[in-house]
Amino acid sequence: MRVPRKSTPEYYLDQVLPILLRRRVVQLTKFDYRLANDLDEELQKMRCRVNYHALRFTKPIEELGQKLVMRMRSMAKRFIAVHLRFEPDMLAFSGCYYGGGDKERYELGEIRKRWATLPDLSPEGERKRGKCPLTPHEVGLMLRALGFANDTHLYVASGEIYGGEETLRPLRELFPNFYTKEMLANEELKPFLQFSSRLAAIDYIVCDESDVFVTNNNGNMAKILAGRRRYMGHKRTIRPNAKRLSALFMAKNQMDWDTFARKVKSCQRGFMGEPEEMKPGRGEFHEFPYSCICEKPVTDEEHTDRDHHLDKASAHLIAKLQSKDREKKGEKKFKKKGLVEEQITSVHIEGEELFPD
Repeated sequence: MRVPRKSTPEYYLDQVLPILLRRRVVQLTKFDYRLANDLDEELQKMRCRVNYHALRFTKPIEELGQKLVMRMRSMAKRFIAVHLRFEPDMLAFSGCYYGGGDKERYELGEIRKRWATLPDLSPEGERKRGKCPLTPHEVGLMLRALGFANDTHLYVASGEIYGGEETLRPLRELFPNFYTKEMLANEELKPFLQFSSRLAAIDYIVCDESDVFVTNNNGNMAKILAGRRRYMGHKRTIRPNAKRLSALFMAKNQMDWDTFARKVKSCQRGFMGEPEEMKPGRGEFHEFPYSCICEKPVTDEEHTDRDHHLDKASAHLIAKLQSKDREKKGEKKFKKKGLVEEQITSVHIEGEELFPD
């Protein structure tokens, strides 16, 4: 069965569970994003157990994905994975225009007819709103501006790129160490070629294992990968701030490279996958699984601060004990006269009882 988008838990209890009990099994088709985003915390935690622990790719997919990861690692200790999402259907759906003239307008317009309910959109307006994927060339320029050198190894996750090799050439020139699943596994891909979802799953595995993952749109795969990488130990995911970058790319010929790079870094603040980006209530659960993220471990700086505090506490404690020791010596002198009635039972430092009775 196919459930409505953003259904509440009650829908599954009332509509899906009876079928499951009667038929013993239910296949929920097109399930991503069919469950509501805002759930009780305990349900969100169970969701994490399902998303990140229970679900597994089939063995052939998992094995080939890991082989590709090993092949990337054999060439470079660290590598970047880029999910280009520059396929014809994506560009047509977005309503964007990339300068290809009447040929592009016709081709994408024909594809757009698949979705009868899509509204007429202004390509210029969509780009200004940050709704258009960056071109492969723009992705490459952004990465170089962020400091990734041209010897960086790049794994490109993508289906058919609109414009083919001509569109990819500028990115290849910026990053000559450029690899795809087709380049890394030729014959081994044959069993999967007729299944786009299985090919996407192979890309998913390599992207998940990369040191840096770069998205190029706000689609489901990008969000789910970003969330998984946060949950499984927080590996960096870079999301282009397309709204601010679009204006910068249109004006890039009016500035030198250093100025352009500085402005790209400014645009990308808050979009670089820092741990501080995880905040309660921010974004959708798949990308920001906040209720399932554990508290961060103590950092080296915090360790140093704590050790410094303990050193101060120890010095304070020693001084206290020495003082009390002197008092005790005095007590012996005055006990006979009944001047001292109480003994020390514990020592407190800044409210913490270090030596309880």
